[in-house]
Amino acid sequence: MRNFFRISVVLILAIGITCSSCSSTNIMTLGVTEPAPVYIPGHIQKIGIIDRSLPSEENASADDIDRILSAEGKNLDKDGAHNAVLGLYDELYRNKALSEVKIIENAQLRSPGLGIFPAKLPWKTIRDICQENDIDALYILSFYDTDSKIDYKTVPVKIKGPLGVEIPAIEHHATITTLVKTGWRVYNSIDEIIHDEYRKDHHITSKGKGINPAKAIAAIVGRKEAVLDRSNTIGHNYGARILPYRIRVSRDYFVSGTDNFEIAKRRAQAGNWDSAAELWNREVSNSDGKIAGKACYNMAIISEIHGDLDKAVEWASRSYEDYNNKTALRYINILKNRIRKNNVLRRQREGQ
Repeated sequence: MRNFFRISVVLILAIGITCSSCSSTNIMTLGVTEPAPVYIPGHIQKIGIIDRSLPSEENASADDIDRILSAEGKNLDKDGAHNAVLGLYDELYRNKALSEVKIIENAQLRSPGLGIFPAKLPWKTIRDICQENDIDALYILSFYDTDSKIDYKTVPVKIKGPLGVEIPAIEHHATITTLVKTGWRVYNSIDEIIHDEYRKDHHITSKGKGINPAKAIAAIVGRKEAVLDRSNTIGHNYGARILPYRIRVSRDYFVSGTDNFEIAKRRAQAGNWDSAAELWNREVSNSDGKIAGKACYNMAIISEIHGDLDKAVEWASRSYEDYNNKTALRYINILKNRIRKNNVLRRQREGQ
């Protein structure tokens, strides 16, 4: 019985190793360009930026209470909002599609505070601000709020005494988690369109420890600097939402079935995709429908690599329709989505 058990374990391991080393597909990645999340028409050339995040008079006292309860630093929200606006300004200023970017300081706009979107501004207010400052559109930081939570605990440790002997002691640990909440709107004064309403939350964790509470707290005095630095990055990232961006996507391709697939696998792994495609193309009319379906699917992959998405759809459709390759059906939907996004991207570029 014991020998039977050992043999069974060996067989299971052998089967597992064989299956893992004989996968029918490999994964490759390629870079694709995604359309900008926010489209700004080409006739919008001059941008104004306003910080509306300061609470209105009737909400100021409530915001002060929240600041105390959240253990926020002095002027943290005000300074953080300012850094977010500066980050946005820097990102938009680098955008060659815009002729002018300015920060408007005298708009006297306020928000309810406490991290919620204020009411949308009337278009007359937007037009008046834009005309007064000679701009076409407004980027508005509608709210900026930080909430902080302190976790404090003591941990028994041993430290070396004056004679090198370890003695028991208490170590104080302090952790501050800061939640930064931001909300933005983009108003197009010319067409009277709100192009974007965007909320984003960010968490920042600061830790410190020491043999007494003062040292633990002193170790996290850099929290405000971390919040200000992250706020600047938040502004930069928001400004980039009007730009197309690159991402990497993964695709499965078939690597087994015939000797040609085995050789093509090695060529693909070496980066010789066109050479691999020559071998796949030899199998697209294979008498074995399963092999032909895999080959047609791989020809769709090479078409996407070359940027010919219509041809890729043709090959993937042949793989599914003629040979019932279920993987190809999923791939067809992916390709059609890419074609749709490319059309959006083209329209965005034509509109600049």
